[in-house]
Amino acid sequence: MHLLNTHSSITILGAGLMGRLLAVELARKGHRVEVFEAQGPSAEGAAARVAAAMLAPLAESAVTEPGVVRMGQYALPRWQELIAQLSQPVYFQQNGTLILWHRLDAGEANRFQHKLEQTQKTIPDIAPLQVLNGSQVDALEPSVASRFANGLYLPGEGQLDNRQLLSALENAMQELGVVVHWNSPRQPEDFTPGTAGQPDVLLDCRGLGAKPTWNALRGVRGEVVRLHAPEVTLARPTRLVHPRYPIYIAPKEDHIFVIGATEIESDDMSPASVRSALELLSAAYAVHSGFAEARILEICTQCRPTLPDNLPAVRALSERVLEVNGLYRHGFMIAPAMLDVVMQVLESGQSSLAPRFDLSVQLV
Repeated sequence: MHLLNTHSSITILGAGLMGRLLAVELARKGHRVEVFEAQGPSAEGAAARVAAAMLAPLAESAVTEPGVVRMGQYALPRWQELIAQLSQPVYFQQNGTLILWHRLDAGEANRFQHKLEQTQKTIPDIAPLQVLNGSQVDALEPSVASRFANGLYLPGEGQLDNRQLLSALENAMQELGVVVHWNSPRQPEDFTPGTAGQPDVLLDCRGLGAKPTWNALRGVRGEVVRLHAPEVTLARPTRLVHPRYPIYIAPKEDHIFVIGATEIESDDMSPASVRSALELLSAAYAVHSGFAEARILEICTQCRPTLPDNLPAVRALSERVLEVNGLYRHGFMIAPAMLDVVMQVLESGQSSLAPRFDLSVQLV
């Protein structure tokens, strides 16, 4: 991989989460950065806009590999460092995750707990889960008092406000002199890095937009509801275990809640189905009756860029072209780890972090 000079010229395709993080980090280090984005500054086409931005490595270990869990552990303190560098405020919370279930779903909850306990054996330094009885659930989250006989608490996990972060990163790009071309889609073949008048390095962070050059990519559709619920107070992200539609509820500032569950193997970007909306809203009401009077702000859909093994990857097309993709449903949880791996590759031609995360880095 071509190593960066003191003041290299870098072009980034895609201004979603990874594109913005890389643009800001590279500009901070004194490089000249230019970004081409197919959509506008609000990240309308990015999976990162339609997300709960939960930072929950132990909870996610039920559906992913240990390497991704380690990336999530690494990212929690790293997010605090990255956010502290931004001039615009970004909501960040680290109050843990609460797992709840109804009595009829106790079998599914036992299976879920067993998976998390297996993770604890594999990754001993992860904060251990705490098994709660009904009174302990009530003490931890009084707003759901008397509704649940049991629960799990995963200390140390967190969340952030995805849209505040995307806006703060856009502002940081402006402050650092990053040249951004909105509504200007480009392909890698539009550039010849290393030649006269061209960038030194090209980074492709287009998510599903990169499918023509990375055929293994596929879309996994997600659907979320954003609510304003003044009568609901939750102190942390809460997950409801269910065999068919396990949901998460992520409380943001000012009684805004992001609720999601569905994962559909599809590139379909059409609006959410009535069934999906009913299941999400009914499950949220089952956690807290105050959601009955909430106002629906949005029902959103988006497709996450996913590789066959559901794991992220970094791939060099040439010595001067690097692709970063496949963050799947773990984008915010692992983005700082991906950022630091890519920066190591750009600066030294290799990454000492990648083996720690079992991350696929294919270089020329």
